[in-house]
Amino acid sequence: MGNRLAKSFNCPTEFTLQVLGGKWKTVILCFLKVRPLRYAELRKLIPKLNDKMLSERLRELTDAGLVSHTKPDGNKAEVYALAARAESLSRILGELYSWSDSNAAMFGVKVGRPLNMIEGRPVEPEPVSSQRATSIEP
Repeated sequence: MGNRLAKSFNCPTEFTLQVLGGKWKTVILCFLKVRPLRYAELRKLIPKLNDKMLSERLRELTDAGLVSHTKPDGNKAEVYALAARAESLSRILGELYSWSDSNAAMFGVKVGRPLNMIEGRPVEPEPVSSQRATSIEP
């Protein structure tokens, strides 16, 4: 991984966030949870992520043992997939996605549904309600 891990942590959540931390890692894992994807597919699904950052994050996730990459026979493009170590994150990643669906409107933001694009069902973000949250509540 890009940053070396500390040898001890005060809390299990602190350790998890250190491994998954860094912008875009959980987003990449969330997409790979649905199915293995080529680099170009990931780029298309995350348009705000530049090539350098995507390559960096994929390398960090691979080094951490969370993502594997292979070249299918006769194909130049590498395919990225969740590694066995990351399969246990599947439920957590789904919960993060669901939490956003349930709470985005309270924060006054639109959220797309890119996982549906992977499954072949492009869906536009739902309209945001006119009621904006004035504070962040637990």
